[in-house]
Amino acid sequence: MKPVYPLAAIVGQDTFKQALLLAAVNPGVGGLLVRGEKGTAKSTMVRALAGLLPPMEVVEGCVNNCSPEADEARCPECSRRYPQLQTTTRAVPLVDLPLNATEDRVSGGIDFPRTLREGRVMVSPGLLARAHRGLLYIDEVNLLDDHIVDLILDAAASGENRIEREGISYRHPSRCILVGTMNPEEGELRPQLLDRFGLCLEVAGSDDPESRVELMVRREDFDQDPCRFAAQFQAEGERLAEQIIQGRKRLPRVRISKALRGFIGELCREKNVAGHRADLVMEQAARALAALAGKNEVSVEHITQVAPLVLLHRMRDAEPPPPPPPPEPPQAEDENDSEQEEQEEHQEEQQQPEENPESMEAPPPQQSGEEEQAQESPQPEEQSQEEKGDEGTSPTGRDEQVFEIGTTFRVKSLTAAKDRVVRRGSGRRSRSRISQKQGRYVKSTLQDTGDFALDATLRAAAPYQQQRKRAGDQQLAVQLRPQDIRSKVREKRIGNFLLFVVDASGSMGARGRMAASKGAVMSLLLDAYQKRDKVSMITFRRNEATVNLPPTTSVDMAGRLLSEMPVGGRTPLSAGLAKSHEQVRNYLIKNPTAQPIVLFITDGKCNVALGERKPVEESLHLAQALSRDQRIRSIVVDTEEAGLVTFGLAQRLAGAMEAQYFKIDDLKAEALVNIVRGQQQ
Repeated sequence: MKPVYPLAAIVGQDTFKQALLLAAVNPGVGGLLVRGEKGTAKSTMVRALAGLLPPMEVVEGCVNNCSPEADEARCPECSRRYPQLQTTTRAVPLVDLPLNATEDRVSGGIDFPRTLREGRVMVSPGLLARAHRGLLYIDEVNLLDDHIVDLILDAAASGENRIEREGISYRHPSRCILVGTMNPEEGELRPQLLDRFGLCLEVAGSDDPESRVELMVRREDFDQDPCRFAAQFQAEGERLAEQIIQGRKRLPRVRISKALRGFIGELCREKNVAGHRADLVMEQAARALAALAGKNEVSVEHITQVAPLVLLHRMRDAEPPPPPPPPEPPQAEDENDSEQEEQEEHQEEQQQPEENPESMEAPPPQQSGEEEQAQESPQPEEQSQEEKGDEGTSPTGRDEQVFEIGTTFRVKSLTAAKDRVVRRGSGRRSRSRISQKQGRYVKSTLQDTGDFALDATLRAAAPYQQQRKRAGDQQLAVQLRPQDIRSKVREKRIGNFLLFVVDASGSMGARGRMAASKGAVMSLLLDAYQKRDKVSMITFRRNEATVNLPPTTSVDMAGRLLSEMPVGGRTPLSAGLAKSHEQVRNYLIKNPTAQPIVLFITDGKCNVALGERKPVEESLHLAQALSRDQRIRSIVVDTEEAGLVTFGLAQRLAGAMEAQYFKIDDLKAEALVNIVRGQQQ
């Protein structure tokens, strides 16, 4: 066997070592999640723990590692043979879960060779059966599919794994020491999965130069002679192993007083944790620490010592109070409207002399020159803005403002039409064909998908069994040929990605437009949290576009970002288009089969360009480039108010982008969701 680096030889990481010992003494803590940067010995320490665990007595020949003791749960095979059970001793198993593991491999599935030989469905236990009474290690747990993580956590919490699919009804005990490691730089776990881990800690490299030198020396000694190096720490390793054994024996006798349970509840309440899992885990962790210390009674010190491990991934900030309404005089909107009308009339007067020389004949009627008027109208506005400079004020002269989030609402059902594209992912909204061995089995196919369909294969081979048995192998109950093989086609629900690109210039502050936009995004986020969607938001103002809300399903983070989003300044529409294309492109690189929906909320009156072109010409050029990717669906919501003069720039933008076009009245929260719903259907 490959030598394992001793746990006692690890330099530093005392908190990590103690957390591993707590999980080994009392698996009831619910597992351990270790977050930290790469190269901090996370995997090394987990594998070293398995070498400290004492051997276990198991039923001979049982693949589930069932215990022969009378009060222990057993698999169906051992239950039928009890009490005529022969026992043997095995080392505690360390099961390393690979990232490409399928549901059949983790939970168990059909044993095809035995099924064909015996003519009845036989079950092949999975990795959860092998890890029973042992250690299940998940490296990079944040990269594992959500449904696989959920399956493992359910089995660890209930102590039982159940297989209920494809005509199989099978259950066996599954109690293990669950340890997961992850690098936060590669993405976080979903909040509901994160909460299922009982303990959590963050690890980092040592800042002490002497410790770093000692680490290098020890690692070099281990690589040169692993056996001699392990012998140097054998005494310390035996002490830790004995501490685990004595802690397990003492754990049932450890008691905790009612007053200390009240202290645990107060700690969890102060940290604003969700639910009561933190209270239960903290009690179990404190009992395990007392057992390790050789105590029969939990003390305050035990609770305060394990509290950071229990609360690190559960504590939440108290919800901030809503921002105060902007100081605005009662007639502010009327004055803004009048100023806007005067500005538009001034633009119309400046445009008329430019349009007349273009025609040597009589001047055309006003209705027939709408296209030329819309193309030339931004120039006076651009000049007036450039004269003002790059100030942080809106076109109406008001300072930038921060609007509160509008009223949220219950989002109607948003589902995308099914197609034949095979996708990956998880969620609860749109049904799609799936490329993994997960989801609902809907039909079979002759195409090899790597997912064997036993029922369809047996039906295809059934009419030829008499003929084949006369000329074939009589040892098989069912004779199969290559032309009989069928594969499964599976479907499951996956999440969507909605990208909001919002004009946050000064004109958006009128008539509560921004508050309605924020309310719509927050409502979609609340629904996305339940359906496991991802929502992102980009705003453009002054001279740049900013990603206010990265792709996320976190309602707490989204609420903070939305509430702090300012409004005011000039309108760099080109920057918003470029940033949205960058955001969607990056998302499609990670999810090539995704179909993002991009919603542009703007009046189209841009006055800031990225290059040498005129702002309107540049924005239309970028919109045409964005329309070339057929995977992206776009919607333009026009915020321009109806009046005597309308420029229709947002409508031209929608035409260049090949997007659906809607007026400002559709920007109301419920109408906006209906727009997305109609686009998806």
